[in-house]
Amino acid sequence: MAEGDNRSTNLLASETASLEEQLQGWGEVMLMADKVLRWERAWFPPAIMGVVSVAFLTIYYLDPSVLSGVSCFVMFLCLADYLVPILAPRIFGSNKWTTEQQQRFHEICSNLVKTRRRAVGWWKRLFTLKEEKPKMYFMTMIVSLAAVAWVGQQVHNLLLTYLIVTFLLLLPGLNQHGIILKYIGMAKREINKLLKQKEKKNE
Repeated sequence: MAEGDNRSTNLLASETASLEEQLQGWGEVMLMADKVLRWERAWFPPAIMGVVSVAFLTIYYLDPSVLSGVSCFVMFLCLADYLVPILAPRIFGSNKWTTEQQQRFHEICSNLVKTRRRAVGWWKRLFTLKEEKPKMYFMTMIVSLAAVAWVGQQVHNLLLTYLIVTFLLLLPGLNQHGIILKYIGMAKREINKLLKQKEKKNE
């Protein structure tokens, strides 16, 4: 058991070190994005929503085709991948890189690796469910995809994408400040109250 844990820890450390090496040129940008996404200042949440809103309003105004939109998005990623490692040290100053920043960069990369592992783990569980319980897998996929298709039919695609992107960008800050846990706790208390009321009525 201990050997398996050590192997998993060593593999995690190896993957994290590899990711750090790949993203070294993005270090300053990732640290800045991390501060924004974790809401280190009070005006970061409205700034996030403002930037996302402007981006989606621009898309709505231009109304590009799917092919044009995908091409522009990929082109933007290619430009960012080329320009950010060149411009970031000049803008932020690579000589200001401290031990604390390096530690935070390491934590970010470690969290990214863990997130990737969770995604792969859920993907493997889905295929395991398909092999072991094909009927449950079939019903789950049909119901889930039908629900998604219904939501997509009821809500405009661009609006739905806007809501999803905004939520995902606000999620780290919501977790950091305990807002999600707060509302989950409130929901649990309300559910417990309803259950207790039903039990009293049954008695």
